[in-house]
Amino acid sequence: MSATYAYDPSKLAERGKDLMRFELGDTMVEGGQDTCALCDEEYEALLNMYPDSWKKAKMHCIESIFRRFSYETDTLDGELSLKFGDRAKLWQEEYQKLKAEAEADDTDCHAIESMGCPVHRGPYFRLGMMSRDRVGEVHER
Repeated sequence: MSATYAYDPSKLAERGKDLMRFELGDTMVEGGQDTCALCDEEYEALLNMYPDSWKKAKMHCIESIFRRFSYETDTLDGELSLKFGDRAKLWQEEYQKLKAEAEADDTDCHAIESMGCPVHRGPYFRLGMMSRDRVGEVHER
């Protein structure tokens, strides 16, 4: 099975490979594997592995990209200098940021769940929460 490389900007409203390609800047599909970080099948496989977490799917896409680029070496040939290591570092930094966000999200969710509270229950603060009035009491001023 050969890899495919396609990008359709009209599908950006869907949470699929086209949106992931767009968010990662991997949209130059004309050159196939020479210009793309991942093929369509890799994006789709990672999205299928994490159907409930776009952030985790994205994090694993970025991890795959930075690990792939980490094998490329810097090259110096006379006046020409190619620093491929910088590209890997850029992707690794993006991976670390997204990983920290995902871990913080998981920590918050686990802490709330361990207290017996539902994870998504709305804002904590509410109008009048610092008022000393009790519900139903009427005070004259």
